[in-house]
This record gives sequence, C-alpha cells and structure tokens, in this order.
Amino acid sequence: MSAVRFPRRVAVIGGSRIPFARSDGPYATVSDQQMLTAALDGLTDRYRLEQPGAVGEFVAGAVLEHSRDFNLARETVLGSRLDPRTPAYDIQQACGTGLQAIVAAANKIALGQTESAVAGGADTASDVPLGVNDALRRILLEARRAKSLGGRLAALARIRPGHLVPDIPRNAEPRTGLSMGEHAAVTARAWGIGRREQDELAAAGHQRLAAAYERGFFDDLVVPFRGLARDQNLRPDSTVERLGRLKPVFGTADPDPAMTAGNSTPLTDGAALVLLASDDWAAERGLRPLAYLTACETAAVDFVHGDVADGEDGLLMAPAYAVPRMLERAGLDLAADFDLIEIHEAFASQVLATLAAWEKRGLPAVDRDRLNVNGSSLATGHPFAATGARIVATLAKALAERESPGRGLISVCAAGGQGVTAVLERP
Repeated sequence: MSAVRFPRRVAVIGGSRIPFARSDGPYATVSDQQMLTAALDGLTDRYRLEQPGAVGEFVAGAVLEHSRDFNLARETVLGSRLDPRTPAYDIQQACGTGLQAIVAAANKIALGQTESAVAGGADTASDVPLGVNDALRRILLEARRAKSLGGRLAALARIRPGHLVPDIPRNAEPRTGLSMGEHAAVTARAWGIGRREQDELAAAGHQRLAAAYERGFFDDLVVPFRGLARDQNLRPDSTVERLGRLKPVFGTADPDPAMTAGNSTPLTDGAALVLLASDDWAAERGLRPLAYLTACETAAVDFVHGDVADGEDGLLMAPAYAVPRMLERAGLDLAADFDLIEIHEAFASQVLATLAAWEKRGLPAVDRDRLNVNGSSLATGHPFAATGARIVATLAKALAERESPGRGLISVCAAGGQGVTAVLERP
C-alpha cells in the first residue's frame, strides 16, 4: 500500500477499549467476542451510536481465533447495542490487525462510500483455540468418508492415546520455528542493543502510563470491565534498577543476554476500537474530531533469510522500511513535521533497533520526549489485534490535548515480518 493523501478527510472522533489484562487472569474465561462487544458498547454509549444507520460499517479482527469466532465482527455487532443492521467484516494482519482495520475503514470514508465506521480488534491469549491432533483429525475424516459402519469402525480402531494430545498454538514463526522473542534477540544482537537502554525504555513506559491515568487522560478512552479499571500490567513503581534484577528470558545463549520479562510485552487479553467519520457526519452530531488520518504505508521484510542469518532485516523490522517510504511520499520530515511518535513496543530492543535503522536510512534521531508520551505496549500489554486501535485513539487524543496544529506518527511491527504505519494530523 502506498502512502497517499486521502481524497476526503477521515476524522478520528474517539476510541474505546477495555483495560488490558495479563493472560490467565481476570479475562481468562472471556472470549474475543465478549471483549470486543464490551469495547463497542462503550463506544456506542459515549457517542450515541445506537440509532439506526449511525455507523456505516464495523471492521475488526483477532489473531487467535476459535472456529466459533466465524464472522467475529458481525456477531459482535449483533450482540452489542449498535444498530444490528450495521454491516461488518473481519480482517487480520497479525499485530497490525487493528491499524489495518482502521485503514480499511478510512479508505471507504475517504472515497465517499460510507460516512462513518468503527474499527479495531480483540485478542485473548488465555482462551486460545486448541486444535485436534493432526493424526486424529485424519482418522476422523477417514471415518467420515467410509461408506459402511465397518469401515468407520476400522478407522476409529486405529486411535491411540497419543492421538488425544491437542495441537496447542505456539508463539513461533512457522518458517523458522523461532519464537518472536528469540527473533527479537537475534535482531538486538545485530544492532548492538544493550540491557540498560532496554530497561530505561520499559521503565519510562510504565511511568508515563501511570501519569496518564492519574491525570485522567484515559477517562473517556477506557471502559471498566470484569473488575478492572486500569491496565493490569501497569507497574507505576517500575525503575531501571528494579527491572535490572530480572533474569533474561530470550537470547539466553548469547554472551550477554539482555531481554527479560520486564522489557518484553506479556501475553495479554483485551479489545480496542476507534470511531472514524467524515467531517459532515461529525458536524451533524456536534462532534469535534480529535485528529485526521492522512497517510499510511505497509511493508514486509525477508526475515527468514535475513534474521536467521544474523542480518539486520529482523522479524519485527518492517517499519524501518515503511516509515521512510511513507514520509518521502507524503513529503514529511520526521524531525520538523512531527510532534508525537507512537511505536508499538513488542520488545524494548525492537523499538531501539527500529530507531537505529531509521537513522541508518537517513532519518533524524527521534526525541525521546516525543515518543510514547502516554505509555506504551510494554506497560499496557499487547492483545495482538487490539494494539493498533489503542495507539490510534491514544495518539489522536494526545494531539487534541495540545490545542494547536500537530502531527503524529504511528509504527506497528507484526509477525510474519510485516509492518503497518500511519500519520495522524490535527490541522
């Protein structure tokens, strides 16, 4: 997707999400649909979207989906307070799902195909789907195809205890067998990213998120759910010294391993959505846009041959290419034209490697005082498909708070060696 100026302005009106929770915690028995519905109901109530035809389309997705999550977006609409006649469809691009859903909805608004849309995503790392053992699946399919009772019984008689072991989802890339954390450790080594700078970034994320909650920044963005009013992963007392006591968990075979549970995002459950609209739709309802989505770009890298070979094109490094390309096509300068920058932190090392890669590709160094100013994924957690919408809503409100023209950059890395990036502007 090329970076483009949309033909019609696409406004970010507001957002809604539930507090993010650590996996196997408060949301352990909650489904993607239940979380997504809670976020959608919060948005519907806040902006009075229950009336017929208020929203033109609902776009959302999840990365870890059960078979029962078929038509997740549409089923969410039907179970929510939104008008049941609202069309909906699913989308998925790993950790870029939420932002890609927003871009898809924005494109229709920009082209005049709809006046408003809600987009985002949800994910649970607790209620993950368990697949049937593949050998058992083949036997059961053979039994189904059998033409006689004897044939079915003969097939089923081959079932052994080992066939009953479920196929549990693994946090590993199918092409390499390495977990995302192990890939990030390879990238950190390639870029020379050290332990202290990772812990500094992580500590700052927690401290900034805590400060944002204390001043009420999230009061109109977060909907309490299942006993939580704030993100469960938040540790307001995080410091570099405390994080420095944690043992490395990724890249432990390296001479000086640096990636810990404290500077890596935890497995997380949650949902987040954003309300998008045309200027006319917003004006009719007396709503003032927070910001406008004005450019976007996706990219992908060959991490299979790059990362595994100890190169610089790591699994999570696609934004290193997407952002420079987007800025060039949009005619923007990272230092002169951007007030705020939001980088999704799958790992602190990945953010630091991305910043280094941008500089290597000719972009100016990023002022850390402009980076993730209201917290980050390391502090909030990372329900894969929800992160993009969380970031868009947070950045849009942060720009609106400034009460002056401004611009913000969004960078989200994703599994499969992909990246989704965007620009928000407040004229």
